[in-house]
Amino acid sequence: QVQLVESGGGLVQAGGSLRLSCAASGAVLSSYAMGWFRQAPGKEREFVGAVDWTGGRRELADSVKGRFTISKDNPKNTVYLQMNSLKPEDTAVYYCAARRFNIVRSSSGYNFWGQGTQVTVSS
Repeated sequence: QVQLVESGGGLVQAGGSLRLSCAASGAVLSSYAMGWFRQAPGKEREFVGAVDWTGGRRELADSVKGRFTISKDNPKNTVYLQMNSLKPEDTAVYYCAARRFNIVRSSSGYNFWGQGTQVTVSS
């Protein structure tokens, strides 16, 4: 079983930057893909990005391309979401998720989830 612990959320001014972290444990991570999702009030949970743990393949939603970057640190078993040029519409609860074996974009395809961390962008 995979356990995920998120950190790094907070309040930031529009145009600023924030980095979210997701520390994973409890499984052989080489066989997993890890994704980032977000959910704003009244909205469905939205795919943000994902990375394949072993191969390093990355995918990003069109809404965040050019502003967000997903990366990983294998020795630390940690995945990061670097968010630059933040906009008020980026305000949401951000979740880390994991699945076996390949990247998908549907939240229903992920078996393990973190607790979520609030990101608020002021104008």
